[in-house]
Amino acid sequence: MALTKERKKEIIESVKGAIDKASSMVFVNFHGLKVEDVNKLRSSLKAEGVNYLVTKKTLARRAFDGSKVEGEMPALEGELGIAYTEGDMAAPAREVYSFQKSLEGSLSIVGGVFEGQFIGK
Repeated sequence: MALTKERKKEIIESVKGAIDKASSMVFVNFHGLKVEDVNKLRSSLKAEGVNYLVTKKTLARRAFDGSKVEGEMPALEGELGIAYTEGDMAAPAREVYSFQKSLEGSLSIVGGVFEGQFIGK
């Protein structure tokens, strides 16, 4: 189902809000992840104070245009989830990494934002 222009604006604003508040972000490719596993991921992230949102890559790129983040955005492959926090800067990467070890290739970190810089492949 196609997104309406209004819904796209809402998503972009949501991502911009995350960019402004986050101390760090991790871009997650969750291609092939089962709904049950996505729910477990969300629960484990929430327990550690990490927020998680899913967006289209084009909308994420639009949200980052004109943001305070410096450098070149990494290539984003697969479906895009963004894990971010306002607290412990290592928490998003640590929690996603520990969760991905149990899923045999269904989940991977493809980049992120750390200290105002894009990081990634």
